[in-house]
Amino acid sequence: MVSVIIPFFNAAPFLHEALASVLAQRGVELEVLAVDDGSTDGGARIALDFGAPVRCLSQPRSGTAAALNLGIAAARGDLLAFLDADDVWVEGKLSRQHAALEREPKLDLVFGALQHFYSPELSEEDRRQVRCPPDPMRAPSAGTMLIRRASFDRVGAFSSVWTIGEFVDWFLRAQEAGLRYRHLPDVVLRRRIHAGNKGRVEKDAQRDYLSIIRLSLQRRRSRDAGR
Repeated sequence: MVSVIIPFFNAAPFLHEALASVLAQRGVELEVLAVDDGSTDGGARIALDFGAPVRCLSQPRSGTAAALNLGIAAARGDLLAFLDADDVWVEGKLSRQHAALEREPKLDLVFGALQHFYSPELSEEDRRQVRCPPDPMRAPSAGTMLIRRASFDRVGAFSSVWTIGEFVDWFLRAQEAGLRYRHLPDVVLRRRIHAGNKGRVEKDAQRDYLSIIRLSLQRRRSRDAGR
């Protein structure tokens, strides 16, 4: 079974489409854990209205990492997948990645490509001010990943220290732990460009990325020095 964790905070305009893209996946058994991170816009009702296999969990506003960890703690599947509430999966995302893991039992996780798109409500003026790369990108991200639960547990939970960049931190730790992964060429995720994208709204938190990289380098140097 694949446990899909979708954290959300005030994402009501997009959440229904995200959940529908998950439930449209075929060829795998699903459970979906939508985790409300203290929303005030009624998003939880959208998730609850779907019914099984969607379960809605909630917590006081604690950030994306904490919401992801809450969903993971409640997950029952032996495979984990993640989706931001403002993005959507393409048809066949999970089945293609599951087949790749079946073909190569030594793989810990599989990524796919992502493609950006302008959210329909974005004005022409806003579209001119923000870049939307037209070509598919092979970039590791939580939304393009399918991972074995046992492999995820080897790395550990997402760190709630960071305002943004929790997946960058996790993936660097995964590399340090020696997890084996493969990138599929298929586009598996459509990433929405809209006015409320976290990277645009929380620009001051961009320094988190530099801190995350520095800490990873320090860990690697300490490990190498101890050999």
